[in-house]
Amino acid sequence: MRLYLASTSPARLWLLRNAGIEPVVVPSQVDEPAAVAAAEAGGPPLPAAEMVQLLARAKAEAILGLEPGGEPIDGIVVGCDSAFELDGVAYGKPHEPATARERWHAQRGRTGVLHSGHWVVDHRAGAQRAAVGAVARASVTFTADMTDAEIDAYVATGEPLHVAGAFTIDSLGGPFVERIDGDPSTVVGMSLPVLRRLVRSLDVEWTSLWNRSGALGS
Repeated sequence: MRLYLASTSPARLWLLRNAGIEPVVVPSQVDEPAAVAAAEAGGPPLPAAEMVQLLARAKAEAILGLEPGGEPIDGIVVGCDSAFELDGVAYGKPHEPATARERWHAQRGRTGVLHSGHWVVDHRAGAQRAAVGAVARASVTFTADMTDAEIDAYVATGEPLHVAGAFTIDSLGGPFVERIDGDPSTVVGMSLPVLRRLVRSLDVEWTSLWNRSGALGS
């Protein structure tokens, strides 16, 4: 059973590999700002949970007609998206150092919520049979004693520019996170327990996706 990951996120790939799954990575090429703008259509900003679910679904559906490696998609397709919410405002990737620095000054010593949306499509035999989705949430509390110099040094690494909320927990940003309430993999970018439940709801056993040597006992 193949799992197709509609994402080029190194963190999500790392999560799946450590869970025994080597996915087929297929970039979704979704214009995320355009998709969100179309959904809002001049109305109020989408709540963080709705936004990540919208984009997770868009990413999964965007690759359904593709043929990675010249073969039609035959298996389980997974799309994910994440956003960090602080004071009711959803933040994605900062992209620019000044933006990342500003966010860290705002969230230092405070608690926000990381939302990760999931959309899973049963596309066995090259045709869509069913699809399910869910949003996972985890509260993240940042250390209060992070200095301005540490913020500058962290931003200078470039790591926070390309991740939701401008932080990681599995790399250089980990020491600046005081506490996580919820599933830690949600904060990395994909809740493995939620993904397992979604896959099983499609009548696919999670363990049937194991295809890495460690998971197979060799």
